[in-house]
Amino acid sequence: MQLAIISAFLSSNRACVEPMSLPIPAEETSSNDGRRTARCRWLRDTLKRSQQEAVASSAMTATSDNFFNAFAIFMGATLGQMAWVSGLPQLFGALSQLLSVWLASHFARKGFIAFCAALQALVVLSMGALAAFRPEHGVWLFIALAALYHGFINLIQPHWRAWMGAVVPPRRRGAFFAARTRLTMGASLTVFFLGGGILSLCDSAGMAWLGFSLLFSIAAMGRWVSAWLLWQMHDPEPRTVRTPGVFVRTLKNFREAWKDATFRQYSLFVAGMQAMVAISAPFFAVYMLEGLHFSYLEFVLASVASVITQFVTLRFWGRFSDLYGNRLVMLITSSLIPSLPLLWLFSDNYGYILAIQAFSGFAWSGFTLSTANYLYDIRPFRSDFATYAAVQSALSAALVFVGAMVGGFIASHAADFLSFTGWELASPIFVVFLVSTFLRTLVTLWFIPRAVEPKVRPRPDLLRLVFRIRGFNAISGVALDFLTVVKRRKD
Repeated sequence: MQLAIISAFLSSNRACVEPMSLPIPAEETSSNDGRRTARCRWLRDTLKRSQQEAVASSAMTATSDNFFNAFAIFMGATLGQMAWVSGLPQLFGALSQLLSVWLASHFARKGFIAFCAALQALVVLSMGALAAFRPEHGVWLFIALAALYHGFINLIQPHWRAWMGAVVPPRRRGAFFAARTRLTMGASLTVFFLGGGILSLCDSAGMAWLGFSLLFSIAAMGRWVSAWLLWQMHDPEPRTVRTPGVFVRTLKNFREAWKDATFRQYSLFVAGMQAMVAISAPFFAVYMLEGLHFSYLEFVLASVASVITQFVTLRFWGRFSDLYGNRLVMLITSSLIPSLPLLWLFSDNYGYILAIQAFSGFAWSGFTLSTANYLYDIRPFRSDFATYAAVQSALSAALVFVGAMVGGFIASHAADFLSFTGWELASPIFVVFLVSTFLRTLVTLWFIPRAVEPKVRPRPDLLRLVFRIRGFNAISGVALDFLTVVKRRKD
């Protein structure tokens, strides 16, 4: 499969296969042939190693966000600490992304990415050590490691995208990233299931610590292999040109972007929704593992129900938005999302929980896709899309942190509140779910009258949206990186 994809890339690269049309001296022709042969060689090797790196890094991404909450519960995290597990890494990651351009300009790009990946592997291995030794204040040590983990991801991501953009031939980016997504998804789900099985077996033997140690050790090994493969790849643009005042200019661009009223309202809506979701997000794992006493395998299956549903329904939402517009999809899905935590109150049947998770995936896939497309359409023409995306991402991370802290406070005092009011709920965590439902509804009602139908930008015929699954987030499900590519007409 990989060889077929790579062959297609090389056949599309005219520099590798097409002769010069004008007569050229023999010496120059020989030199050009040598350069073309060298380019074909490093392109073939780099693309092959990139696909292998996708599988290796999946061993880490499948165990990171997916098991972080479960690990914090195993370490004895309080409800207040669960909020820090969810909120602080997101905030630290956003700050790291803002610093990544300035920081990477001081180093060669490939070396910077590979070094950050190796350090990230060391962080994950340290989590395995925490599981084995369970030191005093282990939960706070884990929160710090989780923040570093997300920091390294966000330091790497912008430069990895630029690197792949410089390497992969433009006409074949769709096929390449689609194949890479399939590899990543397959490997991630496999490791996710294996991780749930390992944890369930070890937990049944009274050695859950061993399960988490093995899980994080496998993740670290995968990331170290990933770092080695990244180091073996070729970078045609090894060093970013250092320009003075990059960080100051970035802040100015953010200020200019914020002056646009439509963008400002959209950003507040998306960030506000993420914040209200963050109020309850850390506590679904607490409810499943401690309230319903799910095994780790049952916990994994419940999470996978949401992931697979999102993956499957993205195509449906893409076609729907093409027909009726992204604004309508945003309004529909943002009206569904407030009901998601409320549905958990009605039954603890496992089949019912799986159905809720599948419905959650259906709603979140449309919301994720439509908000990304909507952002592209509302930005001022010829403006820097990356700047607008970074502003929105940074604002979301900041409000997610606030929302998680509010959720932790509510969860910590929910039992006292029920005792004071005399309400009867099956679990104090349901108070958090109810508050999150109410506040999500307020955000949706605020945005509906302000949602405008943007003037869709002229796009090439048969524009195809290719997405890369970057990981699964406890707050908003599947995290996607988007890439738009032109698909040629068959005629």
